[in-house]
Amino acid sequence: MAKSKDLYSTMAETWTPVSSQLVTGRRWTAAIWFGVVFLATVAGSTGTWFFLPTFWAGLVTVVSLSAVVGLWVWSWIWAARNQASWGYVESDEELLVRGGLLFRRVVVVPYGRMQFVDVAAGPIASKLGYASVTLNTAATATAATIPGVPTLEAHRLRDRLTELGASHDSGL
Repeated sequence: MAKSKDLYSTMAETWTPVSSQLVTGRRWTAAIWFGVVFLATVAGSTGTWFFLPTFWAGLVTVVSLSAVVGLWVWSWIWAARNQASWGYVESDEELLVRGGLLFRRVVVVPYGRMQFVDVAAGPIASKLGYASVTLNTAATATAATIPGVPTLEAHRLRDRLTELGASHDSGL
Protein backbone atom coordinates (compact mmCIF):
# COMPACT_ATOMS: atom_id res chain seq x y z
CA MET A 1 0.00 0.00 0.00
CA ALA A 2 2.83 2.42 0.82
CA LYS A 3 4.33 1.80 -2.62
CA SER A 4 1.17 2.96 -4.44
CA LYS A 5 0.88 6.03 -2.22
CA ASP A 6 4.48 6.96 -3.02
CA LEU A 7 3.80 6.38 -6.73
CA TYR A 8 0.87 8.83 -6.74
CA SER A 9 2.65 11.43 -4.64
CA THR A 10 5.74 11.39 -6.88
CA MET A 11 3.56 11.72 -9.98
CA ALA A 12 1.71 14.73 -8.60
CA GLU A 13 3.46 17.14 -10.98
CA THR A 14 3.45 14.84 -14.00
CA TRP A 15 -0.31 14.52 -14.58
CA THR A 16 -1.19 15.63 -18.11
CA PRO A 17 -4.28 17.86 -17.93
CA VAL A 18 -7.10 17.70 -20.44
CA SER A 19 -7.98 20.54 -22.84
CA SER A 20 -9.50 23.71 -21.43
CA GLN A 21 -11.93 23.54 -24.37
CA LEU A 22 -13.73 20.77 -22.45
CA VAL A 23 -15.19 23.52 -20.25
CA THR A 24 -16.56 25.38 -23.28
CA GLY A 25 -17.96 22.18 -24.78
CA ARG A 26 -19.74 21.18 -21.60
CA ARG A 27 -21.14 24.70 -21.20
CA TRP A 28 -22.43 24.67 -24.78
CA THR A 29 -24.02 21.27 -24.23
CA ALA A 30 -25.68 22.47 -21.01
CA ALA A 31 -26.89 25.65 -22.71
CA ILE A 32 -28.51 23.63 -25.50
CA TRP A 33 -30.20 21.15 -23.15
CA PHE A 34 -31.37 23.75 -20.66
CA GLY A 35 -32.47 26.01 -23.51
CA VAL A 36 -34.73 23.26 -24.82
CA VAL A 37 -36.12 22.60 -21.32
CA PHE A 38 -36.59 26.35 -20.78
CA LEU A 39 -38.54 26.70 -24.03
CA ALA A 40 -40.62 23.61 -23.24
CA THR A 41 -41.43 25.04 -19.81
CA VAL A 42 -42.51 28.37 -21.32
CA ALA A 43 -44.59 26.59 -23.96
CA GLY A 44 -46.14 24.36 -21.30
CA SER A 45 -47.02 27.32 -19.12
CA THR A 46 -48.96 29.00 -21.90
CA GLY A 47 -50.84 25.98 -23.20
CA THR A 48 -51.15 23.02 -20.89
CA TRP A 49 -51.68 24.59 -17.48
CA PHE A 50 -54.98 26.21 -18.47
CA PHE A 51 -56.80 24.06 -15.91
CA LEU A 52 -54.99 25.86 -13.06
CA PRO A 53 -56.07 29.23 -11.72
CA THR A 54 -53.91 32.07 -13.04
CA PHE A 55 -52.00 32.52 -9.78
CA TRP A 56 -51.03 28.83 -9.55
CA ALA A 57 -50.13 28.57 -13.23
CA GLY A 58 -47.88 31.61 -12.81
CA LEU A 59 -46.30 30.16 -9.68
CA VAL A 60 -45.61 26.83 -11.39
CA THR A 61 -44.05 28.69 -14.32
CA VAL A 62 -41.82 30.86 -12.09
CA VAL A 63 -40.66 27.90 -9.99
CA SER A 64 -39.99 25.77 -13.09
CA LEU A 65 -38.05 28.50 -14.88
CA SER A 66 -36.09 29.31 -11.71
CA ALA A 67 -35.10 25.66 -11.36
CA VAL A 68 -33.97 25.48 -14.99
CA VAL A 69 -31.90 28.67 -14.68
CA GLY A 70 -30.45 27.53 -11.34
CA LEU A 71 -29.40 24.17 -12.76
CA TRP A 72 -27.84 25.88 -15.78
CA VAL A 73 -25.80 28.20 -13.51
CA TRP A 74 -24.71 25.19 -11.43
CA SER A 75 -23.61 23.33 -14.60
CA TRP A 76 -21.65 26.43 -15.72
CA ILE A 77 -19.63 26.34 -12.47
CA TRP A 78 -19.37 22.54 -12.44
CA ALA A 79 -17.88 22.40 -15.95
CA ALA A 80 -14.72 24.30 -14.97
CA ARG A 81 -14.19 22.37 -11.75
CA ASN A 82 -14.77 19.02 -13.45
CA GLN A 83 -12.32 19.79 -16.26
CA ALA A 84 -9.62 20.61 -13.72
CA SER A 85 -10.07 17.22 -12.02
CA TRP A 86 -9.17 15.16 -15.12
CA GLY A 87 -5.65 14.06 -16.00
CA TYR A 88 -3.54 11.09 -17.03
CA VAL A 89 0.00 9.77 -16.65
CA GLU A 90 1.82 7.43 -19.03
CA SER A 91 4.20 5.35 -16.89
CA ASP A 92 6.48 2.54 -18.05
CA GLU A 93 4.00 -0.28 -17.39
CA GLU A 94 0.55 1.34 -17.11
CA LEU A 95 -1.64 4.33 -17.80
CA LEU A 96 -3.14 6.14 -14.82
CA VAL A 97 -6.33 8.16 -15.26
CA ARG A 98 -7.83 10.40 -12.59
CA GLY A 99 -11.06 12.35 -12.52
CA GLY A 100 -14.17 13.30 -10.63
CA LEU A 101 -15.17 15.92 -8.09
CA LEU A 102 -17.51 14.34 -5.59
CA PHE A 103 -16.29 10.81 -6.21
CA ARG A 104 -12.56 10.97 -6.99
CA ARG A 105 -11.32 8.05 -9.04
CA VAL A 106 -7.90 6.88 -10.14
CA VAL A 107 -7.88 4.01 -12.64
CA VAL A 108 -4.67 2.13 -13.37
CA VAL A 109 -4.73 0.29 -16.71
CA PRO A 110 -1.74 -1.99 -17.39
CA TYR A 111 -0.69 -1.75 -21.05
CA GLY A 112 -0.78 -5.54 -21.43
CA ARG A 113 -4.46 -5.68 -20.39
CA MET A 114 -5.79 -3.22 -22.96
CA GLN A 115 -7.96 -4.80 -25.61
CA PHE A 116 -8.59 -1.70 -27.71
CA VAL A 117 -8.40 2.08 -27.50
CA ASP A 118 -11.24 4.17 -28.93
CA VAL A 119 -11.20 7.87 -29.85
CA ALA A 120 -14.61 9.56 -30.14
CA ALA A 121 -15.78 13.13 -30.63
CA GLY A 122 -19.29 14.50 -31.02
CA PRO A 123 -20.13 17.60 -33.06
CA ILE A 124 -19.32 20.09 -30.28
CA ALA A 125 -16.08 18.32 -29.35
CA SER A 126 -15.03 18.18 -33.02
CA LYS A 127 -15.72 21.89 -33.46
CA LEU A 128 -13.67 22.73 -30.35
CA GLY A 129 -10.83 20.35 -31.21
CA TYR A 130 -10.96 17.69 -28.52
CA ALA A 131 -11.99 14.05 -28.22
CA SER A 132 -12.53 11.35 -25.61
CA VAL A 133 -10.09 8.45 -25.39
CA THR A 134 -11.58 5.22 -24.03
CA LEU A 135 -9.39 2.34 -22.91
CA ASN A 136 -11.19 -0.99 -22.91
CA THR A 137 -10.09 -4.09 -21.04
CA ALA A 138 -11.76 -7.43 -20.37
CA ALA A 139 -12.75 -6.18 -16.90
CA THR A 140 -15.22 -3.31 -17.03
CA ALA A 141 -13.94 -2.00 -13.69
CA THR A 142 -10.59 -1.09 -15.24
CA ALA A 143 -11.99 0.51 -18.38
CA ALA A 144 -11.24 4.22 -18.40
CA THR A 145 -12.29 7.26 -20.39
CA ILE A 146 -10.28 10.45 -20.65
CA PRO A 147 -12.56 13.28 -21.84
CA GLY A 148 -11.27 16.47 -23.41
CA VAL A 149 -7.99 15.29 -24.92
CA PRO A 150 -6.89 17.57 -27.81
CA THR A 151 -7.62 15.75 -31.08
CA LEU A 152 -4.03 15.34 -32.26
CA GLU A 153 -2.94 14.22 -28.79
CA ALA A 154 -5.88 11.76 -28.66
CA HIS A 155 -4.78 10.11 -31.90
CA ARG A 156 -1.13 10.06 -30.75
CA LEU A 157 -2.20 8.56 -27.43
CA ARG A 158 -4.33 5.92 -29.17
CA ASP A 159 -1.43 4.90 -31.43
CA ARG A 160 1.07 4.85 -28.55
CA LEU A 161 -1.23 2.86 -26.25
CA THR A 162 -2.01 0.39 -29.01
CA GLU A 163 1.71 -0.08 -29.65
CA LEU A 164 2.47 -0.44 -25.92
CA GLY A 165 -0.44 -2.83 -25.50
CA ALA A 166 0.93 -5.09 -28.26
CA SER A 167 4.48 -5.02 -26.82
CA HIS A 168 3.28 -5.68 -23.24
CA ASP A 169 0.72 -8.30 -24.26
CA SER A 170 0.34 -10.79 -21.44
CA GLY A 171 -1.06 -13.48 -23.72
CA LEU A 172 -4.62 -13.53 -22.45
